[in-house]
Amino acid sequence: MLRDPNLVPLSRQHQHALALCVRINRASLATPAELLAWQSEMREHFEQEIQFHFAAEEAHLFPAARQFSELAALVDELAAEHAQLRQYFEGAGAGTLDRSAVRSFAETLSSHIRKEERQLFEGMQKAMTPDALLEIGARVDEVLAAAPQACIVPAEARLQNPKS
Repeated sequence: MLRDPNLVPLSRQHQHALALCVRINRASLATPAELLAWQSEMREHFEQEIQFHFAAEEAHLFPAARQFSELAALVDELAAEHAQLRQYFEGAGAGTLDRSAVRSFAETLSSHIRKEERQLFEGMQKAMTPDALLEIGARVDEVLAAAPQACIVPAEARLQNPKS
């Protein structure tokens, strides 16, 4: 199903997060420096984009979707995954994640995003009126507008130039 334009900003952010997951899965994560670089990038993604993304979903998408019985359990599951992902981001911020935890983070985030795209967004588009989606889109845009417009330094760049 073609993505409703009011959900496209969240889908774009999903693409950014999925790219992070792919890059983590391809990384060796063999040295302490690599682990720290990836955790730093994870923290930056959270601070600059994902925390605003979660806030928009939790304040506007999830309550709207919960109104439909066929989506309520899914919303509860996604909200619980947000809490789990926040724990990973907290660990990354503290630099305490090991190789296994960084890999687990990438798998959890990737699975979560695919569930939102394939089940939540699709379900909302089927159940909700265009006007209701338009209203949600406007509210989501307000939350996402608070996100900083800074560039995230990729872990690979940090490893090549540790002073960045």
